[in-house]
Amino acid sequence: MEKTIRSVLEQNYPDVEYIIIDGGSTDSSVEVIKKYEKYLAYWVSEPDHGQAHAINKGLQRATGDLLAWLNSDDFYSRGALKHFAEASLARPNEDVFVGSGRVVNERSEVLREVEPKPDITLETLYRWLSGGDFCQPSCMFRRLAWEKTGPLDENIHIALDVDLWLKMAKSGFHFGVIKEVLSTALVHNAAKTTAYEQLMRVDAAIIIIRHGGELAVRGYLEDLAYRVAWAEPNLKKILDNPVIKLLMPMLNLLMKPAVRRRDLLPRWLEKEDKRVDSA
Repeated sequence: MEKTIRSVLEQNYPDVEYIIIDGGSTDSSVEVIKKYEKYLAYWVSEPDHGQAHAINKGLQRATGDLLAWLNSDDFYSRGALKHFAEASLARPNEDVFVGSGRVVNERSEVLREVEPKPDITLETLYRWLSGGDFCQPSCMFRRLAWEKTGPLDENIHIALDVDLWLKMAKSGFHFGVIKEVLSTALVHNAAKTTAYEQLMRVDAAIIIIRHGGELAVRGYLEDLAYRVAWAEPNLKKILDNPVIKLLMPMLNLLMKPAVRRRDLLPRWLEKEDKRVDSA
């Protein structure tokens, strides 16, 4: 979190309204926030109803003409806010500004660099799962776009940004591209987009279909179904193999105990799973 905070403060941009919404963290997050609270317009640490709810709380307090959110795993590149501001002044007909972004691991090794399409439209957003994506922390939007299409849907827990971009495009707001790398996103095992990668893709597909992009995601969903259909019988064949059955006692000594399906569920799905069990 401290690296995220410093990446904002070290922009040295003269007019930043910095708001931090923490979900009641029990680690050292609050101490880190207090260390920088004199530079903050507002901060709070209290339980919330998920990521979308926390972002909505922050943006409801924001008063600026340009808005953005930055998760605690991400950080801005030097000069990012200057690039956003210059683009907004030079291009009054554009409403959403998108730059390139880097994705790194916990050793700061660059895994990939994500460049947005040169012309971002509703059609390219429909192809989010096949190369039409961009890095959320490298995006900033005008207040009017947020007022017309916000708040974030708090029933969406992963692809909440995709839903917002689609709403903005469908509402007639124009996207503009900034060539520079404006942010870095950290990938680690606890991150939602890493821990639940396939769920993230299905979540995005559902959102795209909801907004009219069924044809663009049908191929991805069919491919996913084919892979599952192939994996299930082949896994059974492997487990039923006599050699595997013979080695299984030894393998069990080397492997961690299998986890139950419920232990793999994201927190936001636990209530739904309990409702199914009780039905």
